[in-house]
Amino acid sequence: MGVYAMARRIVPNYHPGEVLQARYLFPAGLSAYALARKLHVSPSRIERIIAGRLPVTIDTALRLARFFDMDPHYWLQLQQDFDLSRISISMQTILAEIRPLNYS
Repeated sequence: MGVYAMARRIVPNYHPGEVLQARYLFPAGLSAYALARKLHVSPSRIERIIAGRLPVTIDTALRLARFFDMDPHYWLQLQQDFDLSRISISMQTILAEIRPLNYS
């Protein structure tokens, strides 16, 4: 699969903060501040995640998973998919210059 095809297949992805806000906070009527207090983290941490300026770390994924009673891999996978999408697009030119190993 070419680099361009790979990048197009991966995008679009949403930052985990967008998912957190739209699918979890908004329906539950929770603010970033309220969630931060429940997770025992600073409000700025949650606000920066929601704004897409901070990634979901393993620590945050574990806290979110515990609070929402889910698997932490969900949050880590969202972050990984977002990062892969963003970085693969920015690396298209470089990756196009790398020739795959031919085993024949």
